[in-house]
Amino acid sequence: MSTPVKRVAAIHDLSGFGRISLAVVIPILSTMGLQVCSLPTAILSTPTGGFKNYKFIDLTEHMEEYIEHWKELSLKFGGIYTGFLGSSRQIDIISKFIKEFSKEDTLVVIDPVMGDEGKLYGTMDEEMVQKMRKYIGLAHIITPNFTEAARLLNKPYQLEISEKEIKDWLVNLAQMGPQIVIVTSVPESDLSKNTSVIAYNKEDGRFWKVKCEYIPAYYPGAGDIFTSVITGSILQGDSLPIALDRGVQFITAGIRASYGYSYPQREGIVLEKVLPNLNMPVIISSYEILE
Repeated sequence: MSTPVKRVAAIHDLSGFGRISLAVVIPILSTMGLQVCSLPTAILSTPTGGFKNYKFIDLTEHMEEYIEHWKELSLKFGGIYTGFLGSSRQIDIISKFIKEFSKEDTLVVIDPVMGDEGKLYGTMDEEMVQKMRKYIGLAHIITPNFTEAARLLNKPYQLEISEKEIKDWLVNLAQMGPQIVIVTSVPESDLSKNTSVIAYNKEDGRFWKVKCEYIPAYYPGAGDIFTSVITGSILQGDSLPIALDRGVQFITAGIRASYGYSYPQREGIVLEKVLPNLNMPVIISSYEILE
């Protein structure tokens, strides 16, 4: 039996307070007309970054029973979208989930969350990095940031990288399995603090780039927001460059809207102020093709 809207299995952690992970994935994909089916990997009272004494409930021991119930219901998904995984066992569980629930037309998006600014997060280690290298082979699309791309390729983290080098990175990541590789927070070659998002589609061999204007603020959950918009956009039928444009425009609007308020940045982007933007006509203005 078909469903009125496409379903997305969203496999992320859930923070009770703060705009990160499932707290942003659910409203974004729902606003984009998709049914979100959440498979929580952990429940936290707050994000780990910027908060002390947070409470963490690891759901690894319950995930397989949870998935078995979904199998009993014969649930089918138009998309499977995974983010932060807290242990190597969770990678094994979700790898099996993807293999069992993926159909020919199921879009699999993996955000290989491991670190930022050249460092791994405290919950990550080299075993997780090695498993992630195999895990991304199950995806159609991966969205590592610059730090995560370097770790996946066992490359040194460096703030200066040529266009040729980053293209080689994307091609090498695609050779690990995914059809589309999108790397965020790529440093620009000039002296500005601007970054860019660069994507590669191995099906047609084309590279796409969208520049991101520097704004002096850091909000946790920005990567979750960006990948959620990419996922929703592709499932709506957008092309890769349009999806990139939408993702960058939305996250930029969110950061700009948030930066004007005086509140702790650790609480994340004020998503509620910009969610309606997802239903506005798409203005294609910023993507470029790299020759």
